Amino acid sequence: MANQDALQRRGLMFILSSPSGAGKTTISHMLLMADEEVKLSVSATTRPRRPGEVDGVDYHFVSDEKFDRMIAEDEFYEWATVFGYRYGTPKGYIRKGLKEGQDFLFDIDWQGTQQLYQKDQQDVVSVFILPPSLAELRRRLESRGQDSGEVIDTRMERARGEISHWAEYDYVVVNDDVDQCFVKVREILHAERMRRTRQTGLIPFVRTLME
Repeated sequence: MANQDALQRRGLMFILSSPSGAGKTTISHMLLMADEEVKLSVSATTRPRRPGEVDGVDYHFVSDEKFDRMIAEDEFYEWATVFGYRYGTPKGYIRKGLKEGQDFLFDIDWQGTQQLYQKDQQDVVSVFILPPSLAELRRRLESRGQDSGEVIDTRMERARGEISHWAEYDYVVVNDDVDQCFVKVREILHAERMRRTRQTGLIPFVRTLME
């Protein structure tokens, strides 16, 4: 007898967005550690590599000239400029993986999310993570000890703009407690995997039941 758990399904593009410091990177790392069925979508970027980052693992670090060529050759699902550097999602590998049932995790902003929706809405599930308050968001940014007060002011101003796009997402989760936030995000992922429209093996399975 066929096992429903083994039914074929189409993969999904699972987007986590949030203002800087609200927790999307932490939640992303927790999800990748806990769930072997999801892979991180590795973006190309013109940003310089930071200490500890690995080319091809954290990002594909490319020159401005190469990024321009990739745009001209339509190699990106989406791309955007963030704090003076460009980030883009190469689409060939993603499309192949989706057909094979692979899920991909995206750590992108609202601009990238809109572009993905426009190009492949059926495969996109988007989650926006909110901080419990702007005061707490600033505290988190300051506790990193990485940025000057001026840079933090810029990030806070940008955060207000990003938060204004919350209603464009499928789900919104408040990150007051990182563990509870992670549980909610993982529940969303599990539920979306079970959508009827993604169960590509359902039609032949049901036919066997009706015979």
